[in-house]
Amino acid sequence: MKRVSLTQYLVEEQRLHQNIPAELRLLIEVVARACKTISHAVGKGALGDVMGSADTENIQGEVQKKLDIISNEILLEANEWGGHLAAMASEEMETVHQIPNRYPRGEYMLVFDPLDGSSNIDVNVSIGTIFSVLKAPEGMKEPSEAAFLQPGRQQVAAGYAIYGPQTVFVLTTGHGVNCFTLDRELGAWVLTHRNMRIPESTKEYAINASNARHWHAPVQRYVNEMLAGKTGPRGKDFNTRWIASMVADVHRIMSRGGIFMYPADMRDTSMPGKLRLMYEANPMAFIVEQAGGAATDGRQRIMDIQPHKLHQRVPVFLGSKEEVELVTSYHLQADAAG
Repeated sequence: MKRVSLTQYLVEEQRLHQNIPAELRLLIEVVARACKTISHAVGKGALGDVMGSADTENIQGEVQKKLDIISNEILLEANEWGGHLAAMASEEMETVHQIPNRYPRGEYMLVFDPLDGSSNIDVNVSIGTIFSVLKAPEGMKEPSEAAFLQPGRQQVAAGYAIYGPQTVFVLTTGHGVNCFTLDRELGAWVLTHRNMRIPESTKEYAINASNARHWHAPVQRYVNEMLAGKTGPRGKDFNTRWIASMVADVHRIMSRGGIFMYPADMRDTSMPGKLRLMYEANPMAFIVEQAGGAATDGRQRIMDIQPHKLHQRVPVFLGSKEEVELVTSYHLQADAAG
């Protein structure tokens, strides 16, 4: 079987769909190369003095791990100089990262979560990188936060890397989803899964059940029906899967179906959810939809949400279409009932 590299795939996609110009191809290749570097740092673990806390907090108020900071710096430094970006935004930074004046600026903007699943770093469980690519607004001179506030449907590319038993790079540019596996001996990304598809129905769900007492009624209803199994209204048994690393939970769903949920709850009604719209929800929603799944905030399509700030949080329900549509309908029914 002929091995197809990431570069060959991107060139052939451009020929087929005219949607990956040279500048975008360079951007994706640079992000993929940065993910290889992060993979190497993750793989070294304690041998590379990258484990443990950095004793600092990010803009989210979360304690940063050493690998959070290292991964953020790797992505910034890899993408600053190439001339393909107008600006970047990271979950780890308060505001927009400008391209230094000594480098040319391009027409794309990169948004990323440099290391998703940080709580799993020290216990050797899969973690990953999530990214999203947007077009810079026409006539933009100095990139500002407002330039990034585009609904997810305007993304031109999105993807994630997982640093696990294998390092994989999953990518969409709007024509399906493909997965590349890192050949560690050659240092090359090789296409291993073409046109990934999420089954429409499933018997698996992922949610942090420790928060059950805080869930709103539609989520409690939905999960309780699944817990009732064959004797309940769903008429089948469900399995719970929860890794506490969104990128790993979503990759499982991409591979064999399921639904991932991180709902808002009643602990803090001023917080509409935990996951970030720009860095996590939008790119994952784009990927999931391109694989035949669905992604909502419980009421509307995630990629139709108009962002109003860079670090905006949202509830997330994504994965197999039948399940996402059902839990969304429960939210809408509860709203209609007042």
